[in-house]
Amino acid sequence: MKMSPVKRFAQKKKENFVTRKVNVKMNKIFRKFNVKTTVLNLSSRRFINYVSGGLYEPSYLEAMKSKIPLHDLINIQLKGYDYPVLENYQKFLHHLLKNMEVNVEECWAAPAQHMQISAYKPKSEIVNAQYNLMIYERTLQITDISSFQLPLIIRTIETSLPAGVTVQVKPHEEYDEEVRYIPDKELDTLKQELEELGGPSKTKK
Repeated sequence: MKMSPVKRFAQKKKENFVTRKVNVKMNKIFRKFNVKTTVLNLSSRRFINYVSGGLYEPSYLEAMKSKIPLHDLINIQLKGYDYPVLENYQKFLHHLLKNMEVNVEECWAAPAQHMQISAYKPKSEIVNAQYNLMIYERTLQITDISSFQLPLIIRTIETSLPAGVTVQVKPHEEYDEEVRYIPDKELDTLKQELEELGGPSKTKK
């Protein structure tokens, strides 16, 4: 059944009125939430396509994201018995990573570890000699390393590692943050005494 010209005109006028009303409301909502405020003069199909796109995000945000998977915080731990050698190699490695355009987030020194080595006479428990050794540690923390860069960095460290220095490359952990600081033995003793007495008072003020 064909619609008369008068009814067709009235229906079209009604649709245009509803579309304009919806456009005005949606533009107000978009401006309120900082959404792209292109004027909506759209048919129902184009309007659905516009809204389904979600919030507007600048194109440069996607361009800044790396297309290659990146590692989280990576720690390069260096340990050695000879302090000057370890210190100089840490400086050398720091400059080397900078030249490779690697982001070195932080560098720090952990407290030295004391070790006592005893050598016994053959087939006896008699101590023949004793040696006191110190193990020094330096850590370089790197960030935003791609899966292609990390193997190259490890290979570079292996080829340049001086004698007597060991290296460990691993993800950053909470324990690595704790060992950076020298423990307060007096404070630890007071905490232990407090726990032996039943812990802190739980009475309400």
